[in-house]
Amino acid sequence: MMHIEKNICESIIGTLLNMKGKTKDNLNSRKDLKVLGIKKKLHLKEDGSNKCKSDAAPYMLSKKEKKIFCKRLAMLRLLDGYCSNLANRVSLQDNRITNLKSHDCHVLIQQILAVALKGLLPKGPRLAISRLCSFFHQLCQRETEKKDIGILDEEIAETICMFERFFPPSFFDIMVHLPIHLAQEALIGGPVHFRWMYPFERFMKDLKGYVRNRSNPEGCIAEKYLAEEITRFCSGYIKGAAEICVKTRRNEDFEDETILEGRPLGQGKLKPLSSSMLDIAHRFVWTNTSEIDPWREMHREQLKCSDTRLEHDENLLEQRHLDTFSGWLASKVKFGDSIGMSDTVKWIACRPKADVISHTGFIINGNQFQTEAIEKTTQNSGVFVEADTICRASAKDNLQKMDRVSYYGVIRDIILLDYRKFKICLFDCYWANIGTGVKVEDGFTLVNLHKGQHQFDRDPFIFASQAKQVFYSRESDTSNWHVVLRAPRRGFFQNDGVDESTDIPVDVSDIDSDSECEDCDGNDSEEMNSVIVGIAYNNMLGDSDSE
Repeated sequence: MMHIEKNICESIIGTLLNMKGKTKDNLNSRKDLKVLGIKKKLHLKEDGSNKCKSDAAPYMLSKKEKKIFCKRLAMLRLLDGYCSNLANRVSLQDNRITNLKSHDCHVLIQQILAVALKGLLPKGPRLAISRLCSFFHQLCQRETEKKDIGILDEEIAETICMFERFFPPSFFDIMVHLPIHLAQEALIGGPVHFRWMYPFERFMKDLKGYVRNRSNPEGCIAEKYLAEEITRFCSGYIKGAAEICVKTRRNEDFEDETILEGRPLGQGKLKPLSSSMLDIAHRFVWTNTSEIDPWREMHREQLKCSDTRLEHDENLLEQRHLDTFSGWLASKVKFGDSIGMSDTVKWIACRPKADVISHTGFIINGNQFQTEAIEKTTQNSGVFVEADTICRASAKDNLQKMDRVSYYGVIRDIILLDYRKFKICLFDCYWANIGTGVKVEDGFTLVNLHKGQHQFDRDPFIFASQAKQVFYSRESDTSNWHVVLRAPRRGFFQNDGVDESTDIPVDVSDIDSDSECEDCDGNDSEEMNSVIVGIAYNNMLGDSDSE
């Protein structure tokens, strides 16, 4: 799987950029088209001076498109620990991409390639590449249903046929053929990540690092390996000794007695929070803490009994509840009317301190989040949240409906609210407007983070445990729209409910495959019909001769 992804990715990029020595479209491949009698628009044309010319192929980027493609890859900032810096692999002077490692190709073909090609190629070749990227992404998921593998087995055959329609015959070497068998291989052998070569390649790199005497490499490897094995064995009998050769996870959570979930990076700075923002932060905490839900219901019932109008007006009831619940709960604790109330609810009822601790980074659930201000070569500030939101048709509509809404934003500050016995981490974010700042285009989810941000001025906070990490790829220097990308987390975590099927940046099911440009394959319909009829006629002659 690893080598298939690498070779196919290099073949696609080399052909798109027409890189010398890497492209599958050369002089001999154009001659093959003439011999086969296909794609007449791409045949070589002699100009009478012993030179041949040909039209540009639809699967090759123009000079302007090459610059856009390479610039998108060079300017893209990825998550911490997700991939190497692709800017070091891209040359903007001659529009080339070189020295790609196996994992670079893995990330490119599963996440980034389809995004970088957005709006650059004709729809046909672009859709074929997107379908191939989607196939590899779905095949590499941690959990795959058998019925989904059957669907992948059918779709990859259609995808390869689409490649045959648009790409030259020289493109189809053995590596392009092998994906046909990968779905059946997964059905027999199980998930891909238990079988691919990445662990073995990394172990071979460690063994190569053991060599100090190049004239006797085997002896160096054997001695160093035995020394590490003996040291690791002895360290188990030494009290207080750290485990040797055991790597900790990159973004591992450490238990903290005061912080309920996750751990901050660095010491943090103490800063005062305005009374209005402190009220907003505190309101978010008690409205999203499940232990307080029974007390909220009790408060609503008391409000309905005190004012009969609230029984028929849900909007007025909710507004009255939000305005008075915090003081009502605090009075319950103050006057001892808190039977059955947990200690957590009691301390939340007492409100947090006015001074909060501000951090620039926070690690939770295997993800490292950072504020936007400190980002340089990586991008760890993008967040995504799905929340049940009260929706209504207009401001005058009294009928409310709960719906699941997706929110995309960027972290501008990470604060710890101090409730004296414990601290709660909140992300202060600015969010894309769900009405005008989020759209779906050609299967991509795009967000505009600079449009209509006042919608969330009074509700900018989320719990750190609610945040799912995303990163954004900007369409161009002049556009404020960004393509949303999600990366799978490293390792496995308790109560991991992340659906990896949503990590694919482009949903090919939303793209109409029948609306591609008919000219992009270089075949006329009459030409294709004549070829098919000729093949059928020759087969009939062969059958009659055999009789």
